[in-house]
Amino acid sequence: MRALVHPYPSGLASPTLTADLTDDDLVAFYAPPGQDQRRGDLSRDGLWVRFNFVSSADGAATVHGRSDGLGTPADQRLFALLRRPADVILVGAGTVRAEGYGGDLVSAEDRAWREARGLPSHPAVALVSGSLDLDPESTFFTTAPVRPLLLTTTGADAGRRAALVEVADVVDCGSDQAEPARIRAVLAEHGHRLVHSEGGPTLLGAFTAAGLADELCLSLSPLLAGGAGGRIIGGADLASPAGMDLVGLLEEDGALFLRYRVTAP
Repeated sequence: MRALVHPYPSGLASPTLTADLTDDDLVAFYAPPGQDQRRGDLSRDGLWVRFNFVSSADGAATVHGRSDGLGTPADQRLFALLRRPADVILVGAGTVRAEGYGGDLVSAEDRAWREARGLPSHPAVALVSGSLDLDPESTFFTTAPVRPLLLTTTGADAGRRAALVEVADVVDCGSDQAEPARIRAVLAEHGHRLVHSEGGPTLLGAFTAAGLADELCLSLSPLLAGGAGGRIIGGADLASPAGMDLVGLLEEDGALFLRYRVTAP
């Protein structure tokens, strides 16, 4: 894997590295601007909210309903490494239902890396569900390495809430829908700073519309998927397209790994 465009100032020696990058090189490459070893200020509210997605060259976000059919070995490597330094992994209910998310979300090597740097061995996990249409007996809850934080709405079904409070910490983040501003505030209240979100499209759409997504990491797979795979952003139409600045670019075996700073909706 080689770097074609440098991100924010990092420890890498050249903007056109052709040698293979180590795992530590890649973690440094993706470090948020202004982040230090003590979790200093990252953005306007002290958080950095990063979204990570994969897409085919023709814009499909899934193949047969799942994103893993688009991943390359390099994408899978980055997918794991982006979780490694995160304070919390943020994910939407639809993604959990489609992809599973049961059990450990980081490897033993990642746990050791985190512990050596004074981080909890496993990132916190936050799940967004406005309706609480979730099964408390699913593996997401029964094999969770840490007790999940469940971000929902005051209008969610009371019976579902009663079942889910047994397996998760349930917090209201709005009345009709979980609001991105409130989600950010709750994550900050829990002491999180680097927020790593893996979707889904509705969650990215809501954060983008609210102007509260800081970064998009997009793996562009060298595949033409066809079909009706949808796109990486969903939900209501944006009032206007969001601007982005390209701050980092990697390449391996024809796949591109783009790092964008989201500037405005």
